[in-house]
Amino acid sequence: MGIEKRKDNRVVFARGVAARIMAIDGTWCHDVTMEDVSAKGAKLTLERPLDRTITKEFFLALSTTGKVFRRCELAWVNGNQLGALFVARDKAKQKVRKPGLRTPSA
Repeated sequence: MGIEKRKDNRVVFARGVAARIMAIDGTWCHDVTMEDVSAKGAKLTLERPLDRTITKEFFLALSTTGKVFRRCELAWVNGNQLGALFVARDKAKQKVRKPGLRTPSA
């Protein structure tokens, strides 16, 4: 067994969770099983061997309606397993402006 290098706590699923990965442009999709997940990423197992190369960025859909998804970056591939890093939302859009300190006018 290898040495665990991850710093985040992970939730490991006993049976895995059915999910789907798909290209950002919609040109491909694959059924996967999510083996574990953390705040920063997930380990996925492909249901069948790849018929093409997975692009660097893709969506991980966690619902059949497509309403629950994460944008991901490919971290690693090992046989039929792959690591997905969740791409953070644009931090600039999430910033809340703090009121500046103002000195009273004389």
